[in-house]
Amino acid sequence: MALLHVNFFAESLGLSTSMNVLLPQPTSAAQVDMAGAAARTSYPILYLLHGWSDDETIWLRRTSIERHAAQLGLIVVMPRVDLSYYQNTESGMNYWTFISEELPRLCKSWFPVAEGRENTFAAGLSMGGYGALRLGLALPEKYSAAASLSGVADLNYPVKRVINDGPLSARRVGAIFGNDFSVGGTDKDLFHLAAQLKADGKPAPQLYQCCGTEDFLYQDNLRFRDHVLNLGLDLIYEEGPGAHDWGYWDTMIQNVLKWLPIKR
Repeated sequence: MALLHVNFFAESLGLSTSMNVLLPQPTSAAQVDMAGAAARTSYPILYLLHGWSDDETIWLRRTSIERHAAQLGLIVVMPRVDLSYYQNTESGMNYWTFISEELPRLCKSWFPVAEGRENTFAAGLSMGGYGALRLGLALPEKYSAAASLSGVADLNYPVKRVINDGPLSARRVGAIFGNDFSVGGTDKDLFHLAAQLKADGKPAPQLYQCCGTEDFLYQDNLRFRDHVLNLGLDLIYEEGPGAHDWGYWDTMIQNVLKWLPIKR
């Protein structure tokens, strides 16, 4: 695969930002353990999202995502969203607009992206797991699959961290959500989005969710799993031994890539 480090100006943010992009590259057997997929004129795309403390480099630094994706014929876009929780924040940074509207538009103008929701996927870990599920549930007409690895399924979790971690976290969360931290029943709430999607009767994306049984987000993930299954949405759920760490995510992203409904 080809690795691109892309620096660009984001109109929705009003600043320069960056992303890493993996592009499919057909290669011969001369490249050890990295045989690429067959050449195509366009490719499906996966938006692979980072967590709270990370940036656009982290998937490449902590996992073998390039090697895992090499034979799939898949564009992998890893954008930077800072400490935003993929929101249009109270402080005025429009990261939801960036990730849901501007970034896909730019990627389609720069890279050979295949058209249609059937070729568009999102995945992420922790905060990025929340972001991926929000993309899939809020924009089912654009995404055919969304995957969460140890995701923040219940957005009330940042509020719990405010209580546990003190004023610094309170200031950070307030800058994102406002001082009342009220997200339940809004378009920021994954439980609400799933119920609204079911009520609207729109074609729903395929969903994948995994969480380690030793993860501090495990119980929240169980509650979201049960909520989605009770609604009758299409969800694959996996759990097993694992904590909130990169050893678990490097293993599970391979399951996600195998699960994606990529047209062969």
